Amino acid sequence: MSDVKKVVLAYSGGLDTSVIVKWLQETYNCEVVTFTADIGQGEEVEPARAKAQALGVKEIYIEDLREEFVRDYVFPMFRANTIYEGEYLLGTSIARPLIAKRLIEIANETGADAISHGATGKGNDQVRFELGGYALKPGVKVIAPWREWDLTSREKLMAYCEEHSIPVDFSNKKKKSPYSMDANLLHISYEGGILEDPWAEAEEDMWRWSVSPEAAPDTPTYVELTFEQGDIVAIDGEALKPHEVLEKLNKLGGDNGIGRLDIVENRYVGMKSRGCYETPGGSIMLRAHRAIESLTLDREEAHLKDQLMPKYAEVIYNGYWWSPERRMLQAAIDETQKNVSGVVRMKLYKGSASVVGRKSEQSLFDESIATFEDDAGAYNQKDAEGFIKLNALRLRIAAGKGRQQS
Repeated sequence: MSDVKKVVLAYSGGLDTSVIVKWLQETYNCEVVTFTADIGQGEEVEPARAKAQALGVKEIYIEDLREEFVRDYVFPMFRANTIYEGEYLLGTSIARPLIAKRLIEIANETGADAISHGATGKGNDQVRFELGGYALKPGVKVIAPWREWDLTSREKLMAYCEEHSIPVDFSNKKKKSPYSMDANLLHISYEGGILEDPWAEAEEDMWRWSVSPEAAPDTPTYVELTFEQGDIVAIDGEALKPHEVLEKLNKLGGDNGIGRLDIVENRYVGMKSRGCYETPGGSIMLRAHRAIESLTLDREEAHLKDQLMPKYAEVIYNGYWWSPERRMLQAAIDETQKNVSGVVRMKLYKGSASVVGRKSEQSLFDESIATFEDDAGAYNQKDAEGFIKLNALRLRIAAGKGRQQS
């Protein structure tokens, strides 16, 4: 007899999680609570309610978390200019801690004994969901069906649906995308299908959010982004909420062919994985944020922040958002953003997001010193001689001892 009486499932309403509802009911003889989050995936989430009801679910949570997602997760991450392995903007990774948090909160609200998710045993998401769950509720039981059941293929899942009368749109099963996709306001990802061959080029009709750079308009789009303490608060002078900022930048970026990425990444579980990503708004945000920082951050502050970023990215990618090291790094990063305010002008054109202007009342750029013209004594060039000799001292001593510099 299972000691699990009630479980909260992260539920999309799709094939996998619909099977999981019935599987949990049968395997654990338990009540299932479903939680569906709208984090900007671009699809209606309300139909998940009818699907859950048809499966006998009594407690159904469907929540619009777009604002919280961007404000409390995406924006803090972008303050660090975060990229994993030099390219990936962590679109999937950053959504998981929010979903894990709500799973635990709903478990507490409903008196559930366990939480469950549809992540497979090969991927990173199982780690991210479960690390978050354990960090927020140490004794919680986690049920990961993909690590327990024998439904190891789509065909077996479909057969299970037919056997148990699970309401899946069988008329569309042959039209299903060949890719495993994940979407939220920050990005959409594609894995599987022909992408499992790293030599194969992604098909053009795979991409959903962006036109190809070749098909983008021949006229550039200019946009001005206003930052306050590291976050974008307005576009072209119009004040916007965080999720509205990302929605608008996604549209502008996608229309101009910006934000496509094709990479092979190192998963935390050990394997390499090839994936394609569309992150149009995030790509613009990253370039613009670095531009406003270039004006407002002290040199050593900026350089130290850049050294911390790869660790911060790894922490998020591996699922440790709720860890003490992430909070420590976040505090340091946020401290640097107090003066990161101003306006950046971007030029969007055929796949590129170029910075063409930046200004700030907090700017450390001193034109009177940096000028190539007469600086009226603002900078004494003779000072450079002593500066160079002092910095060359150790090199001169070593050379004087006959040490060869090869």
